[in-house]
Amino acid sequence: MGALGHLNKYFWKYKWHLFLGIFFTFCSNFFGVVPAQLVRYALDLVTETIDVYFLFKGFPIQSVFYEVFASTLFYYGGLIVLMAFIKGVFLFLIRQTLIVMSRHIEYEMKNEIYAHYQTLPLSFYRKQNTGDLMARISEDVSKVRMYVGPSMMYGFNLITVFALVIYYMAQVNVTLMWYVLLPLPILSLSIYYVNSIVMKKSEEIQAGLSSISTLAQEAFSGIRVLKSFVRENHSGQQFASASANYRKKSLDLVKVDSLFTPLISLLVGFSTLLVVYIGSKEVMAGEITVGNITEFIMYVFMLTWPVTALGWTSSQIQRAAASQKRINEFLQAKSELEIGQQISKPISGNWVFKNVSFTYPGTEREILNQLSFEIESGESVALLGTTGSGKSSLAQLLARFYDPSSGDILLDGVSLKDWDIKHVRQSLAYVPQDVFLFSTTIAENISFGQDGMSNEQIMHAAKMADVYENIMEFPDQFETILGERGVTLSGGQKQRVSIARALAKNPTMLILDDCLSAVDTHTEHKILNNLKKIMVGKTSLIISHRVSSAKLAKRIMVLQDGQIVETGNHVQLMKRKGYYYELYQNQLNEEDTGLQ
Repeated sequence: MGALGHLNKYFWKYKWHLFLGIFFTFCSNFFGVVPAQLVRYALDLVTETIDVYFLFKGFPIQSVFYEVFASTLFYYGGLIVLMAFIKGVFLFLIRQTLIVMSRHIEYEMKNEIYAHYQTLPLSFYRKQNTGDLMARISEDVSKVRMYVGPSMMYGFNLITVFALVIYYMAQVNVTLMWYVLLPLPILSLSIYYVNSIVMKKSEEIQAGLSSISTLAQEAFSGIRVLKSFVRENHSGQQFASASANYRKKSLDLVKVDSLFTPLISLLVGFSTLLVVYIGSKEVMAGEITVGNITEFIMYVFMLTWPVTALGWTSSQIQRAAASQKRINEFLQAKSELEIGQQISKPISGNWVFKNVSFTYPGTEREILNQLSFEIESGESVALLGTTGSGKSSLAQLLARFYDPSSGDILLDGVSLKDWDIKHVRQSLAYVPQDVFLFSTTIAENISFGQDGMSNEQIMHAAKMADVYENIMEFPDQFETILGERGVTLSGGQKQRVSIARALAKNPTMLILDDCLSAVDTHTEHKILNNLKKIMVGKTSLIISHRVSSAKLAKRIMVLQDGQIVETGNHVQLMKRKGYYYELYQNQLNEEDTGLQ
């Protein structure tokens, strides 16, 4: 139950739903228990007066006696029906409080988890898979809701029924009451033993479900790769294996759960047998009436469903505890980014790296090593380097997806750690190397970074990214629905739409992380010329492994093995005939070879 303590804040928020639900549960069970006494009164009336009724056989008074007798039984029957109706009304109110509360808590839990996911850094997502994240916010939350709603409802029902039944049984005959309750300790020990097994198997089942979700998500996302390598059968076998493991764990849990119902039925039958046997002795001793035996048998059957539900409720609580434990693991994960003064003020875009070194969390390889440089406000800088030189890592530090392992990054003279990160990102447009487009319209993808964007702004951004003509060729033009991750578009079109999304934001700072790799040289040159016009007075960093992308920048920095090895403009670097010159010549030779 320790993991479920996280839910206490929700119970306090919806305390009136909870308190009213408990009150309605008591009222419902009160009107469910009292009819047993009415049955006892009616049965005692019959057993005590039946001999008198037959005594007047053949006399006119017998019919009068019958009318009084029948009207009294009818009165008791009417009261029983009325109480059944009132019980039904309170049952309705129970569901309108406790079950409604559970739906509210489910809604808030999903929002809490989703909001927390968004606060976690990229290092968290490097270690987790999408299927597991989805399973915890859907399947695990649903299991917790079963505890918050139905399980608690049946639990309160069990407690109130026990309290009322034991009270009324004690009023009639304490000896018979203890015999009725005799099997309960055996039941409690059995439930404790079975629940320990259920808890363990529930955790295994949820972990198996996460594996299935991950396999399915990766298969659907990478369906083109799957088909191109003809690996459908292999993928199907992996999924079947994961499903078989999930089925095995689920069947094991079902076998354990199946112990509850026969066990409870046996114990209830034993209680009924004790009521009849001990009750008969008490009747013969003159301690109770025949009606009391019937009343006690009704009490036993009143306890049957709550006690039967105890097994189900206990199982659900254990499953909820296992799920909540998994949820808590993520909720307790904290961002590794340091929180400073949270400054929010106008940004001009001056960047300074001071002896910055960086190693990805959980790895040992140093990506950036004692890096120091400055990008002035409004300056256009190109960062050039081969694959693995640390270009994308540097871009992610600027967007503060990570903090440096050592050193400091200054923005307008203030440590990046002291800025309000949301304020910085609102002034920054970052186009990552791995383009991601949402499964919605092209217009909505372009306007994603800013609310209330006009059609003119969207079209202008598309023209600046040289993708306008491609979009207009689609039948629905800007209203074209993209498939998952933009599968409707070609690689170059996806890159240009992502650039249009960044430009539409009209940022103070722009970072292009090798996002022109899938376009031809002519289109690349055209886009860069457009960027040169609109980024006047704005800080821009163009990251690429292609020298052609760097020509239009005011300054070029060459990155090798996490360090700046050369800096200057194109002409200066060519004269030095250093690393930049070698890159330029190699790429020129590759283009010539490609033309041949």
